[in-house]
Amino acid sequence: MVKNKKMSLEEFLEIRKVILKQWPTGDHEALDLDEAVKRLKSVPNHKNFAYKLREAKEKGITLIQPRAGVARLNEHVELLQYLEEVGKADLLPSTIDSYTRHNRYQNAEDGIRESEKQGRSLLNGFPAVNHGVDGCTFLYDSVNSPLQARHGTPDARLLSEIIHASKWTSNEGGGISYNIPYAKNISLEDTIKYWQYVDRLVGYYHDHGVEINREPYGPLTGTLVPPCISNTIGILESIMAAEQGVKNITVGYGQGGNMVQDVAALKALEEQTNHYLKLFGYDDVFVTTVFHQWMGGFPEEESEALALIAYASTVATLGGATKMITKTAHESFGVPTKEANAQGLRTSKLITNMLKDQKMPESKELDFEINQIKKEVDSLILAVVNAGKGDIAQGAVKAFKKGLIDIPFAPSELNNGKILPARDIEGKIRILEFGNLAFSDELKAFHNEKLHERALKQDREISFQMTVDDIYAVSLGNLVGTSKE
Repeated sequence: MVKNKKMSLEEFLEIRKVILKQWPTGDHEALDLDEAVKRLKSVPNHKNFAYKLREAKEKGITLIQPRAGVARLNEHVELLQYLEEVGKADLLPSTIDSYTRHNRYQNAEDGIRESEKQGRSLLNGFPAVNHGVDGCTFLYDSVNSPLQARHGTPDARLLSEIIHASKWTSNEGGGISYNIPYAKNISLEDTIKYWQYVDRLVGYYHDHGVEINREPYGPLTGTLVPPCISNTIGILESIMAAEQGVKNITVGYGQGGNMVQDVAALKALEEQTNHYLKLFGYDDVFVTTVFHQWMGGFPEEESEALALIAYASTVATLGGATKMITKTAHESFGVPTKEANAQGLRTSKLITNMLKDQKMPESKELDFEINQIKKEVDSLILAVVNAGKGDIAQGAVKAFKKGLIDIPFAPSELNNGKILPARDIEGKIRILEFGNLAFSDELKAFHNEKLHERALKQDREISFQMTVDDIYAVSLGNLVGTSKE
């Protein structure tokens, strides 16, 4: 039974022996912890993810970071160098390929070889495990900005060992956020344990004088996710990471579409993450936020797509996000070119620069939304604590089993899948069907009232069709779906 309890050093080292055996062709000497600590201590401040985030928060600026990853090492180096130099990215990613995400390293190796034959990447990301410490260190040495692994891996233990030994100072993911939205039938108990190991590794490095950033994955399914759901999971994963010794955490939120609600969600996320970390006894964790540009369907017209990117950048900057994950004008077509990726970065950078000294003005509407999100998050976290009898790891497992927490449109069989979101008439994301979500009658009544207002103004029934219309609305140039039944 998984518990939110710090893994002992002895247990960590025993599990580590098993993990390293998953890398039969790798250079195990490169993963010697003492040597890895020395390498990480050599990372200068401007290439340390955790330091750059601290600096950005102190200055009150929003950093920009793309998504990017291809199979061949030299091609991936060229891609990141281009995004850094031409796109003016502040932080760099390595988006990991799907085979590696599922620990299918031989398939990834085959993909690299076939990519070499074809002269182009046939994988949808960078196979870091196969490139190993030498290749990942070469990548680090080839750029001038901090590196982060972005992936979606339920079991990222070996991947994490390799990237950190290669001087990458940030890793995205968590036992919930890289399971329920990504996998079909992987045990939540197992993935929480896997990510406890990942966080214990980061804690080990911190104990030896190295600060590494960890980032729970905020957008989840990226489709009409109510802020209370994504914020709750970010907070839960932050608490579990802090228990293992993580001291630098970035909690994330995916753009919903309504500016006031998005800014409110960012503010509530940071405030409540700090609140709950301290409540659970973790007083020395540095918290930052990341805003993900629109994760749903994009307009096909390039100018309209760039307008959506600029809008997202405005919200992130006014909301005080420490960093922002950017999109491209080619989102509706598939994998973007490096030129399109750089274009999205430059569009975002202009907005963040122009608005860096501005913040969203206080208002009754903003205060109301912040307080509403906080009340909903409090209700969900209390349900998790009660389900686990005080242990949030066990509580999270039981809460998902009972549907007390439910992520819309997630593929996992462990997710009840009974809640349905829909927008109110102003475009704020509300909940249409609650399933077993741990909400009081008062909270449910609020959502029902907001959707009733929309139904009256649009002269339509409150139904699933609202949800369908809202899913397609942004790609058609609107925020709130308008079709009638």
